[in-house]
Amino acid sequence: MRSETRDLARRTVDGTFELVDHHGTTVSHRTYDGKLLLVLFGFTNCRAVCPRKLAETGTVLDRLGELADRLQPLYVTVDPERDTPNVMRAFLGAYPRFIGLTGDRAQIDEVKLRFRVFAQRVEDAADPGNYNVPHTAVTYLMSADGGYMAHFLDGTDVEQIANRIRELLVR
Repeated sequence: MRSETRDLARRTVDGTFELVDHHGTTVSHRTYDGKLLLVLFGFTNCRAVCPRKLAETGTVLDRLGELADRLQPLYVTVDPERDTPNVMRAFLGAYPRFIGLTGDRAQIDEVKLRFRVFAQRVEDAADPGNYNVPHTAVTYLMSADGGYMAHFLDGTDVEQIANRIRELLVR
């Protein structure tokens, strides 16, 4: 990634938050014992991109071996109307390393703004009452205090992601 892009992200991405985890407990970026945070945004009704990103991130964690213990993967919903703590907990049963985060619409909108994440509800014309939520598919690596460290665009090779995280962890 070009230096200018990293510098811009460092100045504009704010990884601080206060949300509710998939157990119903209020948490913040400081909750996770000084671990670095690996943050993905998505929603439980996503059929393709979100499950793929969660699985790929699991592979990254596998490739990191014991270094993965220094990270806490978080999955932040962009669909809080449907993604209650119970729904998040059931969905993340297939991805047990992740903690799901939700909140009310105002809280989620604030976190999206801080991370510079786009997400917008789009009604499904073929299925009235149903909707999709296209969103930014970026994975963020954040320090324990909510500071930006790196981001990984959708489609980045898992080995490249693992290598970059490894570099940052062994500094």
